[in-house]
Amino acid sequence: MTSSGTDDPFAGGRYHPAVAAFDGSAAAYERGRPDFPAEAIDTLARACGIVPGRTVLDLAAGTGKLTRMLVPFGADLVAVEPLAGMREEFARHVPDVPILDGTAEAIPLDAASVDAVVVAQAFHWFDPDAALREIHRILRPGGSVGPVWNVRDESVPWVAELTGLMDEYRGGTPSHRTERWRGGFERSTLFSPLRAWSFPYEHVVTVEVLVDRVLSVSFMARLPESERRKVADRVRDLAAKGPNADGAETFVVPYRTAVYAADRADVS
Repeated sequence: MTSSGTDDPFAGGRYHPAVAAFDGSAAAYERGRPDFPAEAIDTLARACGIVPGRTVLDLAAGTGKLTRMLVPFGADLVAVEPLAGMREEFARHVPDVPILDGTAEAIPLDAASVDAVVVAQAFHWFDPDAALREIHRILRPGGSVGPVWNVRDESVPWVAELTGLMDEYRGGTPSHRTERWRGGFERSTLFSPLRAWSFPYEHVVTVEVLVDRVLSVSFMARLPESERRKVADRVRDLAAKGPNADGAETFVVPYRTAVYAADRADVS
């Protein structure tokens, strides 16, 4: 996830330095992160042509949250992920899908070798211009790219409070909310304009799953252990006063799942 921009946080390495924190928090990521609503994945599959006989890359695949939901569509799947800890967790959950070491800006696949590229919870980590050039390279004519995000529904007061707690630690860490990622598509002549869909989603969690969700965030995973314990206690306290005030075993974290798709343009 490199860049040549001198003032760019992606300059000088394979990926943004905050990404490295995911390597040691893959298990918490797997426990705490939601999957995706079926309607969103159906839409993604239709938009990107994910059907039998097609080859699909899950880029920055993480622990395979999206990959495993694509298996029933019958396409030939391959995954790319730069972090060894994430690849190990992926292999435990999606053992029949090959996963390769690589980044969005240096994808270890041949030119014109896949029909679709999907990206869950990760496009904001990429150098958008370099990534779109590389995605265009590996896509066959008529191929598509489909970014997906689960976005917490901050119209719910306790969710907004949770985001505020996390933002105390965010600093300049990339986020889908900044929409820096979108600029790559707006500047690019390599892809059609983005199409967009949105779906409500409810992630049923326990208090400790919510704690894992928060602590699996890159800038939280980088905190000293003593500070991570303080954050965990704050999350438990927030849950006890809000969504878990009745002491039930589980409660709901509301999301909106954003699905996007753009088609590869033929350029000379």
